[in-house]
Amino acid sequence: MGTRPWVSGPLDAITDVKGIRVGHWSDRRAATGCTVVLCEESALAAVDVRGGAPGTRETDTLNGANVVRKAHAILLTGGSAFGLGAAQGVMRRLVERDIGFPTTGGKVPIVPAAVLFDLAVGKKGAFPGEAEGYAAAKRAKGGTVAQGSAGAGTGATVAKLLGAERCMKGGIGTASVTGPRGLMVGALAVTNAVGAIFDPDTGKMIAGPRGDEPGVFVPLSEAIHLHSERADTLIENTTLVVVATNATLEHGQLQRLAYQGHDGMARALVPAHTHGDGDIVFAVSMAQVEAQEGDPLALGLMTVRAVERAIVKSVQAATSVAGVPALGG
Repeated sequence: MGTRPWVSGPLDAITDVKGIRVGHWSDRRAATGCTVVLCEESALAAVDVRGGAPGTRETDTLNGANVVRKAHAILLTGGSAFGLGAAQGVMRRLVERDIGFPTTGGKVPIVPAAVLFDLAVGKKGAFPGEAEGYAAAKRAKGGTVAQGSAGAGTGATVAKLLGAERCMKGGIGTASVTGPRGLMVGALAVTNAVGAIFDPDTGKMIAGPRGDEPGVFVPLSEAIHLHSERADTLIENTTLVVVATNATLEHGQLQRLAYQGHDGMARALVPAHTHGDGDIVFAVSMAQVEAQEGDPLALGLMTVRAVERAIVKSVQAATSVAGVPALGG
C-alpha cells in the first residue's frame, strides 16, 4: 500500500478556507503588534483555554450553552491585558461595514480576543490600542499571509527556560491541510512560549535555549536543572491559535477541534500549557462543505497537523527584532 502524504491548500495558509481574511498591524521598533482574523460569515466559533495565565475578551460568548456561539472577527494581540483595547477598533471597523449580531438596538460585532506578553521586548509600555486594531481589521485580506515577525508575532519570543538572554525569536505562522471531498482546515499560530520548538516530523529541536556556542541549543533535560534561577521569565508567555474549517459542524464537534488544536501545540512546543502561559485555541466553522459521519475524526487529525506546522513556520519565518536572535537571521 502506497503512502498518501499530507497535502496543503494552494497558499498553505488559513486563508485557504474561503471567507477567512487576515490583517496585521506591526511596530518593529516598539516590538509589538496585533493580528485580526476576519470571519464575518462564520456559522459557529469555539474556544479552549489551557494556559494558566490567559488574557482574553468575549470568550464566554463562544460557550456551547450560550446564545451567540459565533464570531465576526478574532483578535490576537501583543501588549498583555493592555492590548485587549484593540478589540474596540476591530468592532468599529465591523460597524462601518454593517457587520454584527442583530439586536433591537442595532448590530453588535462579536470580537473575541486573546493577548500575549511582549511588554519586556522593545519599547517599554508599548501596546496596540483601538487605532491599531482598526488598522489591522481594515488591512485584512485573503491570499498570502505575512509570517514571522509581523502582527501579533512582532514581539514574540520562545525558549525562555534559561532566561531572556538565551531566548529565541518567536512569531506568527500559518498552514493548511486538505482532506477528503474538499474538506479544509487552516491554522494561524502566534508563538510566544517559554518552551522549545520541535519539528514533529523529525523530532528535532529547532529553537531552544541558546547554549554558549552559536547554533547550539541546551537540551531540555539539562535546562530543567538550570532554569530555577530564572523563574521570573516563566510567567510572561502565551501561544495563540486560530483554527478555521470549511466543514459544517455542530458546536460540540467544533469545540472538539479547539481541543485537538492543543494537541498540535503540544507536539511542536515543549512544555506547553504551563502555569505561566495563556495558551488558547479558537476554532471557526465557515460551513461550506457538509461534514459526513466520519469527517470529525479526519478534521481532528487535520487540525493537529495544521497547528503544529503553523507553530514551526512561525519560528522559521521570524527575523530578529529588538536584539532577539532568530532562525531566519
